[in-house]
Amino acid sequence: MNELQMIADFSNAFGPSGFEDDVLAVARRYAPQDARIEEDSLRNLYIYRKANTGGKPIIQLDAHSDELGFMVQAIRPNGTLKFLPLGSWVNSNIPAHKVRVRARDGSLISGITTAKPPHFMTDAEKNRMPALEEMAIDVGASSPEEAREAYGIRIAAPAAPDVTFEYDEKHDIMIGKAFDNRLGCAAIQATLAALNDEALAVDVVGAMASQEEMNCRGAVVTARRVKPQIAIVFEGSPADDTGVEPWLSQTALRKGPMLRHIDSRMITNPRFQRWALDLAEELGIPAQEAVRSGGATNGAPIHLSGLGIPCIVIGMPVRYIHSHYGIASLSDFRSGVRLATEIIRRMNEDIIRSF
Repeated sequence: MNELQMIADFSNAFGPSGFEDDVLAVARRYAPQDARIEEDSLRNLYIYRKANTGGKPIIQLDAHSDELGFMVQAIRPNGTLKFLPLGSWVNSNIPAHKVRVRARDGSLISGITTAKPPHFMTDAEKNRMPALEEMAIDVGASSPEEAREAYGIRIAAPAAPDVTFEYDEKHDIMIGKAFDNRLGCAAIQATLAALNDEALAVDVVGAMASQEEMNCRGAVVTARRVKPQIAIVFEGSPADDTGVEPWLSQTALRKGPMLRHIDSRMITNPRFQRWALDLAEELGIPAQEAVRSGGATNGAPIHLSGLGIPCIVIGMPVRYIHSHYGIASLSDFRSGVRLATEIIRRMNEDIIRSF
């Protein structure tokens, strides 16, 4: 498996919340050839390891397949597209970037997110952040008719950032879009590949959930379907090494994956968390610990499913998530996959009960 090409393919795939089909096509291509693959109506994808035997505890590997994007709400008289956000954007990050809009025939149309040019702004407008209602996507049309007929744009068309993945091998830096959470999707595949046909004391199911950026909707369904006894959530987590003072940084690039103890919707199972961190230390796998006052992951619905599921988050640090671009390290990705793989190799029913 060419893991770098896999990450690139996942990152480049078009897949805003609710429109993850292209991402799942990539997932099917990189799934183990002998795996059983299923899909549901929410576009959640399930990968069942061939070596699963049944009668064992199930460990769910989770990642979400969607990315931040937009949906066309209406076409203005001048041909530009009024849109709504899909996911949590900060307004200042939206304008002046390339996007792709899904046209009626399935093709992707290039456009630009726009706000009023500074030449036409009042002094008051220049000194404040533009409101969402003042922004648009411009594909080059000059009328609603042209947008509909020549470009094939229709109401509710999805749009997503137009960014091509690149890797700087010398500095171990990946730059691209949707690392939140296509890195997690790639991590599921890499973990399954690493385990291959190994005999395990648990059955393993990879579940790529849709619509995480819309309040973790897909994972509500995946947890009900998989019915795991334990779960690992892969995430692209916001790196803080360029945003806080060094003494407070807990999610820095090139220091390994981040395991968070708490966020706004989950207190991580402290016994599973400690066991995983101790294992990382024992094996010399770099890992970071974080205490977060905000944010959330698919761990929120998963850990509350069934009768309660011990769940940890293995987060790959990504600078500038929830914008058009992200910066991440391949070494952090590899450390996250290695930690998950070693956890699964050692997991058994008795250990799960101890959590």
